[in-house]
Order: sequence, then structure tokens, then C-alpha cells
Amino acid sequence: MTKTLEEIAKQLRDANKKVQLIYAFNGTGKTRLSRAMKKLIAPRIEGHDTPARNKILYYSAFTEDLFYWDNDPVDDYEYKLMIQPNTFIDWILQNRGQEHNIVSNFQRYTSRSVTPTFPPETVVKIIDDKRTNVLTHKEVRFAYTGGNNIQENIKISKGEESNLIWSIFYALLLEVNEILKEPDPANRDDNEFDQLEYVFIDDPVSSLDENHLIELAVDLAGLISSSRFENGRGVKYVVTTHNPLFFNVLCKELNGAARYLLRKNAAGTYSLEAKNGAANKSFAYHHHLISELKEAIAKNEVQKFHFNLLRNIYEKTANFLGYEHWTKLLSTAPAGRAEYLKKLTNHFSHRELSFEEVAEPTDVQKEDVAVLLENLINNYGYWKQDAQDG
Repeated sequence: MTKTLEEIAKQLRDANKKVQLIYAFNGTGKTRLSRAMKKLIAPRIEGHDTPARNKILYYSAFTEDLFYWDNDPVDDYEYKLMIQPNTFIDWILQNRGQEHNIVSNFQRYTSRSVTPTFPPETVVKIIDDKRTNVLTHKEVRFAYTGGNNIQENIKISKGEESNLIWSIFYALLLEVNEILKEPDPANRDDNEFDQLEYVFIDDPVSSLDENHLIELAVDLAGLISSSRFENGRGVKYVVTTHNPLFFNVLCKELNGAARYLLRKNAAGTYSLEAKNGAANKSFAYHHHLISELKEAIAKNEVQKFHFNLLRNIYEKTANFLGYEHWTKLLSTAPAGRAEYLKKLTNHFSHRELSFEEVAEPTDVQKEDVAVLLENLINNYGYWKQDAQDG
């Protein structure tokens, strides 16, 4: 049965499960689903300024939009990661004093050579009709330490930036989780999140290597497992990802979690398919990719992202069979086409120009997807045997 994202958000809410894990390919609509959940759980009401975070916390691409770089275009000297005005950063840093834990998590997932700092700044605010000096945090600065070499005010990579933002959000979740373990609000040392119902986490792993990805998944699963949830009451978690390893680790660590595959259909509608049993068998990730490709080819609905799916399958096959690189599997491609197919797949797997996401592949490129898939299935018996064993 196909649904809108709003209907799927309602399905997730009405399930009243402590944990719901969702796998979906990039571009399916995971981030938009987080927004649909936010509007459903905490709709904006005219005349009320109650923040949505009172009922739902969510980590997604919109969370990263709270941060932006203020570069020094003249001297190329001072780089600052600016923070858009918000309340949860000040709460976690000022009220809860979690800067040390944020830095510790960030360095654990990246490098101990890079240290972020959150310099406080005094601003004047009108509170109860009075001018009041309050501390806030408007920026993050970074320093690099390597041996005797210390560099101040450096600019970090996009991947490191994403890890920092996740580390801030994770520190927030840890604090909220500890506070809400006390069932009686009157006995809590902070009542900021007494009304919290949901935490929605969308893909915090885009820039992590496998080791750190597994570590993050185990950390997150431990936090969720330790959160208080009794008789259907407590904070509920929805976690979405495009990464099969992250999905499977969470499945294994959170045995009682509901598991789904989110699919986007040709008509612009969606379906949420339940996946039961052991993580690897229920998910059957590689077989699902192949079925997706076969269906797209049969219906002449090949898009450029299908090259990315093909690259994914080629890499997994090469790794399983012991080839040093996925391109070695192109040695069995039609004569004279291996180099062309390699370049084509590489190009569409590492797009940088936004217009390429919109433009449809040519008829020849659609045929190339079929050629690449046939080469894999016809020449590497691993897939046929694997299908029989699954």
C-alpha cells in the first residue's frame, strides 16, 4: 500500500514503539520524513511560541544548517564556524556544561589532533521587560596540535564538521536521557524536556569510516537501550539511514526494534515495508539493490543514481571475491568497453554539480546500466549461489 510521507509519519507515531529503524536510499525522502514527523508531533500553533524541541528532537540536514563558516577573505587567517541563534546549543553548553564531552566525542570519531572550543559571549537580552546580560555561544573555533606544531583558528573538513555537529547533538541526547531517567518531574534537576515524546535521527554516519561508524552505532544503541520506557510511556526513537552496515549494527544491538525499508515509488508515493528476522537475512541488501536495478531497467525508469547503486554492488562483490578493486570486475565487460564503463560509473558516483542530479540519463547511458548489471550477474557466480543460499 502506497502512502504520502505524512501518512508514513502518522504510521510511525501510531505504532508507539520505543525504537523504529528505517533503511532508505539517499534521495528517498528521509530528511523530509523527519520534517513530516516534526509537523505531526509538534505542529506550529498561531499565537504560541512553544519550541518544537519540547516534544521532538531531530538530527538531520536541517540540524547542520544551524552552522556556517565565517571565513577571513582578506588575510586567510581566522576561520570560525558560526552558530545560528538557537536555544539547545546554549542549554547543552551553558546550562549543562557539556563542552568537555562534546570535544571528547568529536576527537574519538575524528582525530585527537583537532580541538574545538566554544568561546562564550555576553549579549544583552530583554527578559521580563528588563535588560539582562546573558552568556551565549555564537561560534566554534578549532586548533590543530601535532608534536610541537600548534595552529590556531584552522578550518576543518566537511566530514569533521558533520562529526562535530553530531557530537553536540549526541551530548544533548545523553543529558536528556539522564534527566528523564527520573520518572517524577518534580525530582528532576531540569524540566526543559519534560514533554519530550520523540527523537528522530537521520543518517549521522555520512563521513565516518567503518570502524567509527560501528562505534557510533553501538554508542547510539546503548543510549537508546538505557532510556526509560515503561508500559508504552517514554521517549520513542526513529532512526533512518542509507548505510547498510549502520542499519545492521543497530538491528543487532537493538533486538526489539521495529525494522523497515522505505521505498519511493514512481508516482511520488512511498511504502514502508516491515523487515523481520535477523538483520542480514531480513534486509538482503544486495539482492534488493539488484531487484531495484532490474525493475528500473524493465520499466525504462533508469536514473543517474542507479550508477551509484551499481558501484555499491561491484564494490561488495570485489571485496567478497578478493579483488583489489571493483574495476577488476570490468575485465569481463563487452570488448573495448571496460574503460568507458569505469569512467561513466565513477563520474555518476561522485557528482559535484547540482544540475547533474536533475538531468535524466541518455538512452545510451540507460543501456549501460543494463550492460553493467548483466556483466555482474552473468560472470560472477557468487550472486547466483548467494541467491540460492539466502
